[in-house]
Amino acid sequence: MSLDFNDAEPQRSSDLIPDGSFAKVGMTIRKGGIDGDGEIDRGLLKASQSSDAVMLDCEFTVLEGPHARRQFWQTFVVRGGKVDEQSVSIGWKISKGVLRAMMESAQGLDPNDMSEAAKQKRMLRGLADLHGIAFVAKIKIEPSTNPGYGDSNRLERVVVPNEPEWKKVMAGEAVPAAPSHRAVRPSQPKPAAQPAWKEPAATAAPPPNVKPAWGSSPAPQQASAPAPAKSAGPAWLNS
Repeated sequence: MSLDFNDAEPQRSSDLIPDGSFAKVGMTIRKGGIDGDGEIDRGLLKASQSSDAVMLDCEFTVLEGPHARRQFWQTFVVRGGKVDEQSVSIGWKISKGVLRAMMESAQGLDPNDMSEAAKQKRMLRGLADLHGIAFVAKIKIEPSTNPGYGDSNRLERVVVPNEPEWKKVMAGEAVPAAPSHRAVRPSQPKPAAQPAWKEPAATAAPPPNVKPAWGSSPAPQQASAPAPAKSAGPAWLNS
């Protein structure tokens, strides 16, 4: 018996997706064996190896464009880890905002739309409903902090419908990458210190113009967005 490799796909490049690339991606959830809060999330979550956090283990695949079929991976804290003053997981608060943006991007939903119909589209039966969701993403390169591993692609942010890149990606247009990392300039060597007897006497510098405290106004505070309620699955599950 012989094996025919003529129909095998060419090997994929190991190069990373360029920093700041925009693309439509699909997300799948890799089960980790730990139960979530509801029946639909049984065995869905994964335990952290470095803390008490429990996470969603997600795989992202680029669906269209020059980087189609390229993949990257990321986890999102669901519970545990550091908590705020109300004992709420800080990681979950961050994850919740990202997951909400995924639903808005997938359904073409304006983040500022708080109508009852829009609220219904932000409701899930459980986190398992996010399996298979497709949305527009901005992808970054994250430098490795471990010498044994190379840099990796990560989700920088979800691109939502009120951003111009969302419309272009959804229309199949090419969107140039917008890298977020600025080049770090090498530090300049400090000049050698002079002995005290060679340094000229210091002269007092004129005091800067300092405004009185009553001349400064405090920065306005932003109001937090209301938390979504629970209900049936989103529109993409029923399409």
